[in-house]
Amino acid sequence: MPRFPVFLSAVLVLRNRAADVEAILHEATARLGEAASDYELIVIDNASTDESVQVIKRLTQEDGLPNLQVFALTKEVDSDTAAWIGLENALGDFIGVVDPLLDDVSMMSAMLEKATDGIDVVFARNTQQPARSFAYRGANAIFNWLYKSFHGIHLASEAPQYRMLSRRVVNFILQHPHPAITYRHLSLSGGFARTTLNYSSRPQCGQRKELRDSIDRGMRLLVSTTRAPMRLVTSMSLLGAAANLLYSMYVLAVWLLKPDVAPGWVSLSLQQSGMFFLISMVLLVLGEYILHMARLSSEGPAYHVAQEFTSARIIRKEKLNIEIASATSGPRQE
Repeated sequence: MPRFPVFLSAVLVLRNRAADVEAILHEATARLGEAASDYELIVIDNASTDESVQVIKRLTQEDGLPNLQVFALTKEVDSDTAAWIGLENALGDFIGVVDPLLDDVSMMSAMLEKATDGIDVVFARNTQQPARSFAYRGANAIFNWLYKSFHGIHLASEAPQYRMLSRRVVNFILQHPHPAITYRHLSLSGGFARTTLNYSSRPQCGQRKELRDSIDRGMRLLVSTTRAPMRLVTSMSLLGAAANLLYSMYVLAVWLLKPDVAPGWVSLSLQQSGMFFLISMVLLVLGEYILHMARLSSEGPAYHVAQEFTSARIIRKEKLNIEIASATSGPRQE
């Protein structure tokens, strides 16, 4: 593959890989050197409890690996937050996010080729996935279905975590109040040119994912990136209020038209329907206020200019009475 004259940043998130972190970083460094003329390798140690930090620190010495930038976290965070730490500290023209245990680092060259051709977001999806439990796969399928219903985006297939972003995409995401949460889908919804590369590579043994943590992360993604669940709640409140109002009208009609109504039924029914009507209206108003506050706290910029072009010919300038004199022309002879 050609070596592109750009500055490439690559973000790797690792945890408790002291046994093989040196081999992983040597391989990543070699692949990045083949892809770009200048590069940096940003390593995020996600609060490892083994000797990973000491091994990586030794690799940053004079006789170690070049172009390493290491961030060792004191507390474990989810993979998206850890990746964003590297993204916001990257200096490159293009920034790749790769999991070396699940993704093929050699795909960086093909992704960079697409990126230098003007594609702002390049995804790479491995058709071979690591083995997961049945409960995890079921919960993941439900989450992707809900997310696609709310956003119209299937995260697993349309926005895999292995990606390369141009600098202007990162600048766009930085303008949002919670970029660490929203960067997974903002690169899709921002109107940038994007493409997906499919490849097949057997993944190594990846980090074990806890179902509980994955469910918690999925709920945070659903709640923080869309207002659809809260809008569903307010719609149900409005529907409940309307149903109780109709039921009250039905009770009054029965009381007026039927002579043999059971004693106490009308007053009890009106009391219950009136209380549920008020409760539904209170929930509706509270829900609308919560939606308004969420909109104010999570709104990004009103607009973002991804690219700007100007015509090579400007008629206004052509109409100007300007004569360009040659610098080599001599004085005029009379």
